[in-house]
Amino acid sequence: MKISEATDPRTLQDWERLPWKIYANDPNWIPHLKQDVEKVFDPAKNKLLKEGAIARWILYSNSGDPIGRIAAFVNPKTAHTDKQQPTGGCGFFECVDDQAAANLLFDTAKFWLMQQGMEAMDGPVNLGERNMFWGLLIENYTDPPIYGTNYNPPYYTKLFTEYGFGLYFKQLFFKRSAITPVQPIFHRKYDQMAADPDVLVRDVRGMSSEKIAQDFRTVLNAAWVDHENFKPMTEETALKAIKAMKPVMDPRIIVFVYHKQNPIAFFVNLPELNEIFKYVDGDLNWLGKLKFLYHKWRGTATTMTGIVFGVVKEWQGKGIEGVMIVHTSRWLMKTGRYKDTVLTWIGDFNPRMLKVCENLGAANYRTLATFRYLFDRSRIFERLPIIDKKN
Repeated sequence: MKISEATDPRTLQDWERLPWKIYANDPNWIPHLKQDVEKVFDPAKNKLLKEGAIARWILYSNSGDPIGRIAAFVNPKTAHTDKQQPTGGCGFFECVDDQAAANLLFDTAKFWLMQQGMEAMDGPVNLGERNMFWGLLIENYTDPPIYGTNYNPPYYTKLFTEYGFGLYFKQLFFKRSAITPVQPIFHRKYDQMAADPDVLVRDVRGMSSEKIAQDFRTVLNAAWVDHENFKPMTEETALKAIKAMKPVMDPRIIVFVYHKQNPIAFFVNLPELNEIFKYVDGDLNWLGKLKFLYHKWRGTATTMTGIVFGVVKEWQGKGIEGVMIVHTSRWLMKTGRYKDTVLTWIGDFNPRMLKVCENLGAANYRTLATFRYLFDRSRIFERLPIIDKKN
């Protein structure tokens, strides 16, 4: 076997196209968009590369066929924040069912990270937000993946664990019928809030991008202020995020709660994009964009995905999440526009949010996992700590 850094047109194309070989006979697989993946490696589009570092490699068999790939990276915002040791990441892993091939890929990533001063690596992860390209599928290989989430054959778990990776945390995805009424307790809380003249629950129809971004940022910064390593979102970042969502946004399923005109919570849902992107074969070129616009107009997506909840600190634990879900549910029950709703992953380290999903009658229908590998094999491995329910 021969491993090469993917830097020239041939190796980059082999790196990009390898998944089509791995999943050639898997009807559930939906490729990541080429444009989304390349953003991660583009210094002009990924600000983390101003101070961070990234590299990728393609593995060839003795006959010259591509059989594996991997990327490794150092995130300047997180690499030195872990109490155990400086930690880098590996991701975009694909490989045939061959432990020796996988070991060579992992070794290559490890040695490169050691040269960057790292003492551990998480994987498979992304040089970016956790909602994209993060985690290894370890349960439920029968449902197609939702947009941005990883999908892989069952044997990948063995490739990781046999190399020596340990389970750092699980990522639980929940699903519930969008046209099934939520439990009465949530309706009672909704009615109580609706009777308060100081409280307003609404979707974002008629709101400008600037207004949505401003209120989103206000809630986000107040909700996550006590979270470890959290840095407040800037106005520029918030507006950029909302404008990026605009082409795929359905304003009827993005909900805010206001108290005395001040935003106190949000629930951001989007149409499940992979129900559309499965028709573009991983490339949002001009033809892919035409197909996307057609299927968006047609209403092809019948699942909606809950991207993120946010409740400002002083309103947490008061049932605001349920209030927003009831508001959305009433519209869904009336129109039947979406049949199912999926909540993007919640870590097994977050019992409070797991309880919210349980109370909503949502079922954990798929599980991914983030693994960690300590370079010093004599060190004691520790899982990510559980968030204290009282905080």
